Amino acid sequence: MKPIWIVDDDQSIRFVLEKALLREDLPTRSFTSAREVLAALEAAADDEMLGPQVLVSDIRMPGGSGLDLLDKVKAKHPGLPVIIMTAFSDLDSAVSAFQGGAFEYLPKPFDLPRAVELIRRAVDESQREEVAEERMAATPEMLGQAPAMQDVFRAIGRLSQSNVTVLITGESGSGKELVARALHKHSPRANGPFVAINTAAIPKDLLESELFGHERGAFTGAQTMRRGRFEQAEGGTLFLDEIGDMPFDLQTRLLRVLSDGHFYRVGGHNSVKANVRVIAATHQDLEQRVKQGGFREDLFHRLNVIRLRLPALRERGEDVPALTRHFLQQSAKQLGVEPKRISDAALARLSTFSFPGNVRQLENICHWLTVMAPAQLIEAKDLPPEVMAGAAPEAPLAAGGTAPASPAVAERDASAPLVVPAATAVPAVAAAAGAQVAGWESGLEQEAQSLLAAGRHDVWDALTRRFESRLILTALANTRGRRIEAAQKLGIGRNTITRKIQELGLE
Repeated sequence: MKPIWIVDDDQSIRFVLEKALLREDLPTRSFTSAREVLAALEAAADDEMLGPQVLVSDIRMPGGSGLDLLDKVKAKHPGLPVIIMTAFSDLDSAVSAFQGGAFEYLPKPFDLPRAVELIRRAVDESQREEVAEERMAATPEMLGQAPAMQDVFRAIGRLSQSNVTVLITGESGSGKELVARALHKHSPRANGPFVAINTAAIPKDLLESELFGHERGAFTGAQTMRRGRFEQAEGGTLFLDEIGDMPFDLQTRLLRVLSDGHFYRVGGHNSVKANVRVIAATHQDLEQRVKQGGFREDLFHRLNVIRLRLPALRERGEDVPALTRHFLQQSAKQLGVEPKRISDAALARLSTFSFPGNVRQLENICHWLTVMAPAQLIEAKDLPPEVMAGAAPEAPLAAGGTAPASPAVAERDASAPLVVPAATAVPAVAAAAGAQVAGWESGLEQEAQSLLAAGRHDVWDALTRRFESRLILTALANTRGRRIEAAQKLGIGRNTITRKIQELGLE
């Protein structure tokens, strides 16, 4: 591991910190001034392993202040955690330190165990950010370790050499366009254009012209010939988002293009050949739309050659930490500010939120946190009101002991949070159903029965993972992310909780 750099003109402070950190098996390197640190950073520019893991700096030193050093270090090493120490415990210094991107503010005289714990937390955060950055560099287009997302990735791989039509289904905000772009990027048409159009966002009278183009004079205002999206996507991919909202008469024209590859511009008499791969997406149940007469059955079958179901974010809770860090990095880049970090306790709270707006809602939350969170390290108390109010909702059990099904979820998924209801009665439910709410053991039994009845052969692993995940996340939330304390409260070892966090994808 890289060393902890300590910068202080007081030899006694350096000595005490060095000895305390060495007892924790944390290597150190000490400096007496900001100038020495900057020179050492310059010398280590060509070899990252020679640089610091964490920088701990005094705020008032001869030859340059710690705040000036913080500014210069953050300009060149934005991901390096910097802890500022000062004997002048005033508000201005604290505010300046945090505005400059400090990891934490440590007033002197400090409690040595607390200082060591803070440095250890900065080390953990630094190592976690390094791993996250490596993962993001390796998979920049889409993130997801959940089994449901791995199925999507495998499908994209299988379709990489195909031009077949694909229908992507999933709730609004779940990332359907990202999947469409990935299908295009990894297809033989990758060098061609990717053209997207939301058929629900364009008025019916304009949609036909948008899709197929128009000839000069085709209607009032058509001063010149215009190429539509099909022609713009020539040789590439056309993504038709919210295809379920396409007007019925236009569905007929789309069917013709998919059937024989030809279409006519509005007001035109010459057939235009379309060399385009079509990928469609919808959040609606197209089979139900067909039954209701709102969608052509023959078009549905033409589109439904290959169907990819994109899971809702609540079905892939283990992906929330990685997505959160990714969106915090993106938001900081867009706003031109220092990327914020997020504590384990805040991630644990986020992971229990149901995210009705899916990945798009998480992205918006991260943008909000980048602007509104008061410090560089986001704590659970900094999360927006809708998360604080809506995290970890417990669904009441009906009279038969099973949780009521959500109309938004078409099928049960083993990665969804295990419902652990309280053993007390819920008055409204008791009045309606005439029964008491069962304990969590009954809920577990019902869940197991449901999975067994569905023919699952991984019930033990699925429920054990969810049970252990919920225990660990609850303990981390209780201890504000302190793993050692969480392990002690759970009655397990420090190495055990670290291993479980890695195995369960809770990192």
